[in-house]
Amino acid sequence: MSETFSLGGDLTVNRLGYGAMRLTGEGIWGYPADRDNAIALLRRVVELGVNFIDTADSYGPHINEELIRQALHPYADDLVIATKGGLLRTGPNEWPMLGKPAYLRQAVETSLRRLGIERIDLYQLHRVDPDYPLEDQVGELRKLQEEGKIRHIGLSEVDVDQLEAARAVAPIVSVQNLYNLANRGHEAVLERATELGIAFIPWFPVATGELARPGGVLDAAAKEHGATPAQLALAWLLRKSPVVLPIPGTSSIAHLEENVAAARIELTDEEFEKLSALA
Repeated sequence: MSETFSLGGDLTVNRLGYGAMRLTGEGIWGYPADRDNAIALLRRVVELGVNFIDTADSYGPHINEELIRQALHPYADDLVIATKGGLLRTGPNEWPMLGKPAYLRQAVETSLRRLGIERIDLYQLHRVDPDYPLEDQVGELRKLQEEGKIRHIGLSEVDVDQLEAARAVAPIVSVQNLYNLANRGHEAVLERATELGIAFIPWFPVATGELARPGGVLDAAAKEHGATPAQLALAWLLRKSPVVLPIPGTSSIAHLEENVAAARIELTDEEFEKLSALA
């Protein structure tokens, strides 16, 4: 199993990344309760060899990107920071969409300033806003790419038809959809991403729910490996397809270290098939 993935053909990242969303206040709103811990955690992310960090302008809002800059700027040459735009924030746990092309342009410009960079390695359309043609939303990102402000374009929470429509407008290097051992509703998108050789970034990757119940297959396999169910869920994702880049998020340094250790777990064919049959 390859431990790395070439994002867009020119950015090599370790396949287990970090999702920074949880480094905010309750409801993904405001500053985290312990800002010093958030800074320390981000620095530990890099120390552990993780070189792919996922964020968005809506996390906080804005605060997540600011914390990343505070903790890690100037950035290591091999660190890839992916951010997203296309969602507004009107309060805790409120996420209205806005895919107006002019707003997306403004979102890119402000993310560049907050992160302290001249070009965003991976910019993802956070959601496809049904009030505006998909072609116009992706088309604006394509213009920004041509202007040198975006290196690569990705999508989030799309179906196969939307992926193909976007690919007709601009090169798409990644899709970020809800996907985990317990929830595989986007199997068709993962299959298409695998065929195309583009990254599939599952968010909420360690969700196991009832699958981790005591005495179950996941619980038994985890004990056999001396691992946790969450670690096994990540190992399963890494084995599922070579294009999968899980981004488990946490505000705990101990959990971060536990998640990163999942990359060292190798499942046998039999274990993989048993876990795959769970849901």
